[in-house]
Amino acid sequence: MTNPLILKLEQRDQLSDEEKRALENAIARVRVVEADEDIVREGDRPNESSLLLDGFAARYKIVSNGRRQISALHVAGDFLDLHSFLLKTMDHGVLALTTCRIATVPHATLEKITDEFPHLTRLLWLNTLIDGAIHREWLTAMGRLSATAHMAHLICELYLRLKVVGRAEGDSVQLPITQAELGDTLGLSTVHVNRVLQELRKEGLIRFQGDALTILDWERLKKVGEFTSTYLSLQNEDR
Repeated sequence: MTNPLILKLEQRDQLSDEEKRALENAIARVRVVEADEDIVREGDRPNESSLLLDGFAARYKIVSNGRRQISALHVAGDFLDLHSFLLKTMDHGVLALTTCRIATVPHATLEKITDEFPHLTRLLWLNTLIDGAIHREWLTAMGRLSATAHMAHLICELYLRLKVVGRAEGDSVQLPITQAELGDTLGLSTVHVNRVLQELRKEGLIRFQGDALTILDWERLKKVGEFTSTYLSLQNEDR
């Protein structure tokens, strides 16, 4: 299977064969992390960055009362802690929501890529800027959208991100995320999450069958979630 990071970056700009080889050769090892295990812990000082090859992961922080806030959801093709290459100390944790296959890329290798592949470096930088754009959309949705609109927005975003890396079949994706995890993402109780999903189902916008999520009416779902895909489709324009 093609490295999902390559699929993702090729949505932004063309990669040369040499750049693709550099990404493939950057992987030092592949490990499996089981669901509910930490991939990286808050306070860690990693000397390698983690690339998600398969599965779902989440950035999170625990507040003083023990409650968890998920600040990002990650899918195949996402670097989970690329910023640790420069920031060094993790100020949050990264958790496996499902069984995950993780490729580790040593920071020394990333430094070599920045020296030898300036175009590839700019694409990786663009990738982190898009992560920032996603985060701004999340903040806006959490602060200004209704719970139903926020859920619709998140579903639209995750579908497109999974589609880019070949994880969609027609209008359906596998989304093995629990209602409790969605609640920690949206700042809602599990009961409220269930109510919102039931509302979207009742309106004929989505269907869940096990872990399979199908979007039944894309245009209406986008309208409910006030969703535009502009921030997910940014292109490299440095040429």
